[in-house]
Amino acid sequence: MPEFNDTTPFQPPFSDIDNPRLEFVMEVRLTFPEVYTMAPHPFGGMRSAVLVQGGTFEGPQLKGRAVPGSGGDYAYFRPDDVAVFDARYLLQEDDGTIILLHNKGYLWGRKPDTMARLRDWAFNNGTPVPHDEYYLRGNPTFECPVGKHDWLTKHVFIGVGERKADGNLLRYYALV
Repeated sequence: MPEFNDTTPFQPPFSDIDNPRLEFVMEVRLTFPEVYTMAPHPFGGMRSAVLVQGGTFEGPQLKGRAVPGSGGDYAYFRPDDVAVFDARYLLQEDDGTIILLHNKGYLWGRKPDTMARLRDWAFNNGTPVPHDEYYLRGNPTFECPVGKHDWLTKHVFIGVGERKADGNLLRYYALV
């Protein structure tokens, strides 16, 4: 078994080759009520941009807010109706630490009409789409100063997301 390093918040047992283990890190709630679109896109599909205007995050070792105006998500909606997102924005921990979150991932519908309904919800104030009808997953990375929170720069993370009326809810897990 690997030796425990007390600079990380995770406790044994750790993942091994036959038994990967995920541990909850934080929930992030973002608001981005304004949406900008570029369509038609020269490569087909469309590009959208949502700028983070606020939000919060909280987990066992972290708590704070999303820094308004610090970035956003610049999703490319491919011609095959898969959204490839690329989000960058700042989080500020309650202790003042600034953390850059960079999240890449995918959003696609489990039913043929789901993405059209998601776009209608996001861009036209349409009817909400139930979470079980789409796949919203991300692979975030983090940057922060050396110190109390730099364990974020030393692990692999995955995120599971849910669309909300004015933004997203994401739950992040570390592969420990």
